[in-house]
Amino acid sequence: MTIYILIHYLCGAMNIATSIKSKVDRINTGKVFTYDSLSIPQTEFSAAAKALSRLAARGVIKRYKNGMYYKPEQTIFGEIKPSEEELLYNYLFEEGKQVAYITGLRLYNEFGLTTQIPTTVRVASWDKMIKTKIGNLVVKPAKSYAPVSQETIPFLQLLDVMKDFKKIPDLDKKEGVDFLKKRIKALSDSGKIKLVEFAKSYPPKVRAFLGALLEALSFNEVGEPLKNTINYLSSYEFGISENILPTISNWKIS
Repeated sequence: MTIYILIHYLCGAMNIATSIKSKVDRINTGKVFTYDSLSIPQTEFSAAAKALSRLAARGVIKRYKNGMYYKPEQTIFGEIKPSEEELLYNYLFEEGKQVAYITGLRLYNEFGLTTQIPTTVRVASWDKMIKTKIGNLVVKPAKSYAPVSQETIPFLQLLDVMKDFKKIPDLDKKEGVDFLKKRIKALSDSGKIKLVEFAKSYPPKVRAFLGALLEALSFNEVGEPLKNTINYLSSYEFGISENILPTISNWKIS
């Protein structure tokens, strides 16, 4: 009976090793992967770890850090390690679902709102504190004002721009307002309503800014619910003139 169990265990381990080798073969060089991306169930972690260790010993893969591997890319100049972008990508996903997103200066640079390229990347998550270092890139946590998913991220990133509008380095205010108006206008009717709903979780200045933008785009009815969430004794400074956004006085913005 003991021999039967041993044989059964060895056959299972071999099957897992074969399966992992097959999956690794299909991964592109330079691509980072984890147990999760290989779809390894927890019951097979032990056998999988041994299989991955054997592949690493043979040089087929390399371990970046605990539980994170990559297929090295060889060139005439030597081995090319995974890019910072590739490594960062793995911190944004969990069990195949996106749980965090890039915000802050890195995002605003990608949007063309600033020329500054930061060495610190802000990563926002609803229930995680993502803090690490990838090469020369420092990753720091940021607050997410709503649960994160691939569906919600475009709305949250747009609202983050409004939240940090005044602090974005070398931002041309008119170009910034035009960018926001263009993005809002491109949303479907239901998308605009979702944007307003998410804005209710943000600080009052964001709700006022969004209300002024919607009114300027003649989407007054969509932005109407925001008026009840703002204290009209308060005012909000963004460094925007009426020449750039004519509706600012209706929302106590300057």
